[in-house]
Formats: sequence, structure tokens, C-alpha cells
Amino acid sequence: MPGGEPPVGRITRRPDYLAAAKGRRFHTERLTAQGRLRDDGPPGGLRVGFTVTKREGHATERNRIRRRLKVAAQIAATQAGPAQRDKPADVVLIGRRDALSASFAQLVDDVRQALGVVTKPKAPRDPSKDHGRPARSGGRGRGGARSPGGADAAPQGAPPKRNS
Repeated sequence: MPGGEPPVGRITRRPDYLAAAKGRRFHTERLTAQGRLRDDGPPGGLRVGFTVTKREGHATERNRIRRRLKVAAQIAATQAGPAQRDKPADVVLIGRRDALSASFAQLVDDVRQALGVVTKPKAPRDPSKDHGRPARSGGRGRGGARSPGGADAAPQGAPPKRNS
């Protein structure tokens, strides 16, 4: 394709999918997008990965969803322009069954919105906006340390439980 737009890169390795899953998210009825800006790793612009879970249907349906998402991502990246395509970002699009029955224009619009949301750089945190809250400790979770009167403790006045 001489003179055409360069194709959007593909995510092919599992660690890249897992790294994108830790980034921002965007949800619609037709897809879920996960993405992050790359600081390290391979140079280049936008890379997109596609997945559809088995819950969404048989293999033929999943493949149709994936193919529709691939073309929608290519069109959305082309419409977004070089600023979006040249951004060093990884985006994973997770297809849903509603992507089969949706109009193609709606699917392209969803992908365009998703690319804008998940590739947005994070704003720097302002320490003055912590509102005086202490930092979270790495404790045992919500309940903290267990109290002696926990759920399996004997009622007061009753003999302690024995393991026989």
C-alpha cells in the first residue's frame, strides 16, 4: 500500500497484555478497553491487542467479533490522526457479544473513545490534595488484626473449645 497510512502495531506477547491490564479502562456494551502508555519496551507507536472470551460464544462468533474489532481499530486510529498513532501506547480490546449486532459506525466510535481514554497520560499527584489522610498501611486488609472475640470465639463464661 504505497502512500497509505502505516498499520497499527499488534500486541503479541502475554506480558504486554498483562501490563495493559494494569492501566486505564474504558467500558461499553460492545467492548472493554485496557491500556497504558509505554515507558520501556519496544519503541514505536500505538499497538493494539484483541481478545474475546469463550463466554461470548462459539469460535466462529468470537472470530467475527475479533475481525470487526480489528478493522474498527484500524479505522479509528486512522481517523484519530498521527498524534494518536505515534503515541507509545498498548491497548487491549476485549470484545463482547453485542459487537456482532452493533452498527459498524458505533463500533468505530467506541474504539475511538477508548483510544482517547486509555492512552491519556496520568496527571501528576498533588500532595496538597491528600486532605490530611495518612498513607495506607500494608496491614491485613479491611479488618486489621483479629480481635480475641472473633467469629469462632466461645461466648463468655463458656468453656474453651477442645480439639479432640
